[in-house]
Amino acid sequence: MSPTSREAIVEKITEIAQRAGEPEGLEIVDVQLLGGGGARLLRIYIDKPEGVSHADCEFISQHVGAILDIEDVVPGAGYTLEVSSPGLERKLSKPRDFERFTGKKAKVLLREPVENQRRWEGLLTGYSEGMVALEASPGKVVRFPLALVEKANLKFEW
Repeated sequence: MSPTSREAIVEKITEIAQRAGEPEGLEIVDVQLLGGGGARLLRIYIDKPEGVSHADCEFISQHVGAILDIEDVVPGAGYTLEVSSPGLERKLSKPRDFERFTGKKAKVLLREPVENQRRWEGLLTGYSEGMVALEASPGKVVRFPLALVEKANLKFEW
């Protein structure tokens, strides 16, 4: 499967999952199609403000799985469908992620250095006009464009 066709399939699955999840208040955080042949894995991460329940995962699995099978969205032999929460240290990638989690700790890896540093950790203090603000230490706020973010995750305090 070419990367282009895989991306198109993931995009179609994301649309289907969003249609199924939105009325239930579920956000589709990420969709991954991994592996090849008969060993393919389709992973859908869901979230909602009050937390994801087993029933939420089951709902998406049943509804999205049925649509995918009827419409034959994932061509070929078969696949395994997993639906789960993104976890405590969930990935941050979209503008709404940085807005929603303002006030929470995060780890960020940038594509290019800002203030001679690519790795930042601290409190998300805001997102506006494409710029992320992170308080790296008390009183020191660093700002960088979302487009520079290579990888970002919430940081859970144990």
